[in-house]
Amino acid sequence: MANAITKVITWFNGEQVGKDSFGNLYYQQRKSSKGRRRRWVIYNGKDEASAVPAEFHAWLHYTIDEFPSNPTQRRPWMSEHEPNHTGTELAYRPPGHVLQGGHREKATGDYQAWSPEG
Repeated sequence: MANAITKVITWFNGEQVGKDSFGNLYYQQRKSSKGRRRRWVIYNGKDEASAVPAEFHAWLHYTIDEFPSNPTQRRPWMSEHEPNHTGTELAYRPPGHVLQGGHREKATGDYQAWSPEG
C-alpha cells in the first residue's frame, strides 16, 4: 500500500503506464528533468519487491525501454512468477522442520563424523 507521500508524488508527477497480473500499478514521471523519466510501482497490497515479475523489474530498472506489452507470452521453459514465500504458510519446510512435526528419518549409516585426530 502506498504511503501518503508516494500518493501525492504520483498524483502530481506520475502517469500510469500499465498494470501487471498481480494488480501492481506502474508509473513514470510525466516530464523528464534530467534525461530519463523516473519509474516506480505501487503495489497491490503489501509492499513486497519480489511481487514484481521479471519483465516489469527490467522496465523499472531501465534494462528495457518499452513497457512490457504482452507479459503473458511465456516460453515453455519459463515458470509462472511467484513472490517470495518466506515467513508464510507457503514457505518450504524440509522434513524435520519444527513446524512440520520436528521428526526426520534416521540417518542411513553413510555418515561418518569428523574427528580432529584423523
